[in-house]
Amino acid sequence: MPINMPADEVAGDNVDDNVSGWVQAAVTAANEGPGSDTVIIDVGEVLTITDHFVITSGLNARAVRALAEKIEESVDACGGPKPSSIEGLGEYEWVLMDYGDFVVHIFTPTAREYYALDQLWKDCPALTPTSL
Repeated sequence: MPINMPADEVAGDNVDDNVSGWVQAAVTAANEGPGSDTVIIDVGEVLTITDHFVITSGLNARAVRALAEKIEESVDACGGPKPSSIEGLGEYEWVLMDYGDFVVHIFTPTAREYYALDQLWKDCPALTPTSL
């Protein structure tokens, strides 16, 4: 390793590869669980606080709770971080899991339609897990 070079610069794409793997783990967990209509939106060009949104839906509050638990376990299992914060655990209508480099939004269908994040961020690129 060159002297005076930060570890993340030496690692280069490995940091991005890790984040991509964690996002893929979240998406896979959502798709294998009771999640539906899962999308990844690249918001990195317009937001400085995060790079990706993962948006998914659970049929009801119980499904939203199950998805939150499954996604957290899946990201952790592949070496990812714990969320720095989780919002919405009281009602389970909209759970937001902040992982820093990406944010997971889990909605009931009614809440997803009401808040319409898909439409709000429609000008940002939608990604697939393989295009990360």
